[in-house]
Amino acid sequence: MYKKKYSGWLKHADFLILDIIVLQLSFYVAYCIRHGIGNMYADQLYAGMAIVLLLIDIVIGIIFENLHNVMKRGFWIEAIQTSKQVLEVFALFAIYLVTVQSAEQFSRTVLYLTMVFYWILSYVGRILWKTYLKHHNRYAPKRSLIIVTKADRLPILTEQLQGETYASYQILGITVVDADMMGQQIGNYTVIANADSIIEYTRTGWVDEIYIDLEPGDASAEPLVRQFLEMGTVTHVRVPDALTESGRKIIMEKLGDMPVITATMNYASPRQLFMKRCLDVTGGLIGCILTGILCIFLAPAIYIQSPGPIFFSQIRVGKNGKQFRLYKFRSMYMDAEERKAELMKQNKMSDGKMFKLDEDPRIIGSRILPDGTYKKGIGNFIRDWSIDEFPQFFNVLKGDISLVGTRPPLVSEVEQYELRHCTRLAMKPGITGMWQISGRSSITDFDEVVKLDREYIENWNFGKDLRILWKTVGAVLKKDGAV
Repeated sequence: MYKKKYSGWLKHADFLILDIIVLQLSFYVAYCIRHGIGNMYADQLYAGMAIVLLLIDIVIGIIFENLHNVMKRGFWIEAIQTSKQVLEVFALFAIYLVTVQSAEQFSRTVLYLTMVFYWILSYVGRILWKTYLKHHNRYAPKRSLIIVTKADRLPILTEQLQGETYASYQILGITVVDADMMGQQIGNYTVIANADSIIEYTRTGWVDEIYIDLEPGDASAEPLVRQFLEMGTVTHVRVPDALTESGRKIIMEKLGDMPVITATMNYASPRQLFMKRCLDVTGGLIGCILTGILCIFLAPAIYIQSPGPIFFSQIRVGKNGKQFRLYKFRSMYMDAEERKAELMKQNKMSDGKMFKLDEDPRIIGSRILPDGTYKKGIGNFIRDWSIDEFPQFFNVLKGDISLVGTRPPLVSEVEQYELRHCTRLAMKPGITGMWQISGRSSITDFDEVVKLDREYIENWNFGKDLRILWKTVGAVLKKDGAV
């Protein structure tokens, strides 16, 4: 029977428990320094705060996935990640104190000392625990493994086997199925069998697992897999190279009744998607209320300078090519789309896959003065402060878009896409995203936009959405890249 590895936060539950212990210890030490040695948990205020810190630490650790790849981090990366964990925990704790109006009762000295001790003890604790685990794994009982491959794959395999990935295995040897290489030494490993003798070798020897390094369509692969499974031997089969290119995620699923290997840029659990949707609904409701308030003031200002609808709607392309109608406050004159063609030669995005223009004359209230100076109007104000985006909260509630995602392109833009550009359609678009917090219109290379969107999709997690939302507030207040 094969022992399946833990996934998600359970994979590093030991580090999460370590963080909890360290945080409580730091809190207690800080309390003793400020109030003297005593039973902190007898004090109702501090006992309650200890529980709140415990819950915040758990929530931050799970939602923000701060322990992802913790075993692969070096000293410097671990220091950065530990700092990130500490800042997130205490930022949320500070918000809690202000919300429940306990900030005045709680000692700031205890708070600051707890932060310092938590960072030091957490960092040292993680480093020591990782050192112990690596040392322990080195001497822990290993599972025996035989690799079945072809002669032309040997150089690649011997290079891969040098890493620590196979440290938990005792590799008994290699089987070459398309050449007579019995007894030959390949790096640190010996060819112990061929296609005819590997089954008998496995039947009579100690073999925990088999790794078949053959393409799934290889004629020799299927009969070997069947025979190994008939013996009850745990069998691993290499995934086709095409599915593992460009960092794609691989999962095993069922399509109807058929078992399949699924390759995707990224995947999310039902829990993660539920949390993202809850954030969208909450943000959407708040945004719709604000949109209604803004409409009271903007509607007259827009209509007086440019009679016509207050809202502007346009067909955009969403996830996987699904089209929807996007809403905005109208910040341009009614003939803006008709005038777009004559302005294309001034487009900052030279490849035409997006349209961005400095000093756009189609914006309501804007004009070019006799001396050539560009005079801004109400439309520029709306766009500079991203007020035109507020009606998109209705799209968020409908489920067309998310608060955070990729920029939803026009149908005409998608028609010009090359294959690599379509990756930005692999996730639901959003009001804000990596492109918006990275300078927006100051980015004039469409491939850079695609790169940012791809980075977001491939590394998405709930914590990343929260960080982007936070940075969006700063970008809007600074009018960073606004047009």
